[in-house]
Amino acid sequence: MLSEDKVKGIDMKRFDLRIVFGLMLILGGGLALAQTMGYLKNASDYFWGGAFLVAGLTFLAMLFGGHWWSAFPGFTLAALGVLILLPDSLEDIGGAIFLGGIALSFWYVYFTSRDERWWAIIPAGVLTALALLILASAQFEEYSGAIVLGGIGLTFFVVYLTNRLERWWALIPGGVLATLAGVTIAAEQFGEFQTAGFFFFGLALTFLLVAVLAKMSWAYWPAGVLGIMGFLGIASLLDFANYIWAIALIVAGGFLLFRYFSRRA
Repeated sequence: MLSEDKVKGIDMKRFDLRIVFGLMLILGGGLALAQTMGYLKNASDYFWGGAFLVAGLTFLAMLFGGHWWSAFPGFTLAALGVLILLPDSLEDIGGAIFLGGIALSFWYVYFTSRDERWWAIIPAGVLTALALLILASAQFEEYSGAIVLGGIGLTFFVVYLTNRLERWWALIPGGVLATLAGVTIAAEQFGEFQTAGFFFFGLALTFLLVAVLAKMSWAYWPAGVLGIMGFLGIASLLDFANYIWAIALIVAGGFLLFRYFSRRA
């Protein structure tokens, strides 16, 4: 049972909280009205930007008490407040700041308990890659796809490094996404058709990593098949590619016929 003093303390805190929110709303409405009437400029932006920033810092202060979940509203609200307060000259990076703030919350959650909350690496890496895309889009627009895919692929490689025995599976999405990032660059240089060779060769390297690093012997088979397909695709860049394809088809057909007749015999 709670004592009477404790009950009064809880009621006082609730009452005080309502007063704070009420005053904030009244102040925000007054500033918005003053701006509408032409007495102030951007007053509401300053108010709401500061309000979100203060609210975010309030949640971040709760981290010192061990409430790791408060990192999500804390960093998100703080980033939103900074976004609102940004001057017009920096509005192009506003999206990067907002996404980066959310990414920081996931990074914090991971680094405060790396064994239990390793899952936070994935959204943290994705959001970080998107934030970097916004920052680099002005200078490296042609590599925007490679930046996003490569960043997400790197995220899965980090997941693998957290526990190499149990999370070997992260090598596959990491390798596939890194391959797609390379393909987007190769497409600009060699054309879409020729990039098929690079794609298959990258997948072959992915499964080869699974076989070597994770000790999965079955991965040698897809690595070998995809490696052959990648070699044939890359060879299509050369003049003798048509000869290679013709010989490969003849050899494959002859092998199938040989297996068929050898079994009948």
